[in-house]
Amino acid sequence: MTNPATHSLSEFQIAMRTFRKNRLAMLCVMILGALYFSAIFAGFLSPYSFKSERREHSYAPPTRIHFVDESGEFGWPFVYGIKLSFDEYYKRIYQEDRSVKYPVQLFNHGDEYKFLGLVPMNIHLWGVEEGGAVYLLGADNRGRDLLSRILWGGRVSLSIGLIGVAISFSIGLIFGGISGYYGGWIDNVLMRVAEMVMMVPGFYLLLALRAAVPPEFSSVQVYIAIVVILSFIGWAGLARIIRGMCLSLREREFVLAAKSIGLSDFSIIIRHILPHTLSYSIFAVMLSIPGYILGESALSLLGLGIEDPYSSWGLLLADAMSIVKIRFYPWILIPAFFIFLTIISFNVIGDALRDALDPMMKAEGQRS
Repeated sequence: MTNPATHSLSEFQIAMRTFRKNRLAMLCVMILGALYFSAIFAGFLSPYSFKSERREHSYAPPTRIHFVDESGEFGWPFVYGIKLSFDEYYKRIYQEDRSVKYPVQLFNHGDEYKFLGLVPMNIHLWGVEEGGAVYLLGADNRGRDLLSRILWGGRVSLSIGLIGVAISFSIGLIFGGISGYYGGWIDNVLMRVAEMVMMVPGFYLLLALRAAVPPEFSSVQVYIAIVVILSFIGWAGLARIIRGMCLSLREREFVLAAKSIGLSDFSIIIRHILPHTLSYSIFAVMLSIPGYILGESALSLLGLGIEDPYSSWGLLLADAMSIVKIRFYPWILIPAFFIFLTIISFNVIGDALRDALDPMMKAEGQRS
């Protein structure tokens, strides 16, 4: 018996209602929302700029924020100063200098940045006054705040997945749609091109294409080049799947009706055939984004991606290549947690979308 509450809903709306009932998937949506929000407003949320460094605080440990002073009174949060000394093995020893206190300030004036990349500002959500230092997640080898660099690095690592997948899926949809609609020699040529791209191992093709980028490129140009490279690698698999779906869709009644009223082939592909592949494409996009993030991280980890002083999660992990550094400064592995959390969240959402959209795909198969 048909549920009257869902009788007037479209298949996509029913799928989204099913998706929202998945609590784990909704939790992952909130996590990704928080990560992307922090990346967009990184300049405001972080206490320092991504390139602000204090060499005397190299590998400073995470700063403790205190709420109780020496007299035992509870008050506004503050941090103590940092005192550096060396032991007999010349190892850096950081201690709190309890003779100096720096209150945590909201809307603190600090390093200048461009809000949303447009408006010059120097107001940060929180921080301490000049002379003090707060490293909530510790500092890197140049005394740069790791939390600030993680937030700024999220702009690169998170955006490269969205931009890369948008480009590659646009190419894949168009290639697959044209190949499946026309068939014949056009299908053979396009699919052989896709197979040639798929035949080369992805990581080696990634390295080969990156080697072709001129060494004098700036970090912004390198970022654009990485997006293009990752997009070039990722479109072929989708194109083959979309091609198979279009082979069956082109024989449907609505396609024949569109031909009979004189619509162009391009209009039929874009407006009538490709929209019917979205049930697969939506969750395929979610499952593909982690590959782009990992690809950028791998390049930056190997020193072939974003370069200092700019930041990405992969570049931050390059500092953790030494077991000795991990042993003494374990906080340099924190960027790996953000990569792990992002990848898991996208995969969980992709699986939940597949489960929600699967009835739609079955219905598509029954109507074909």
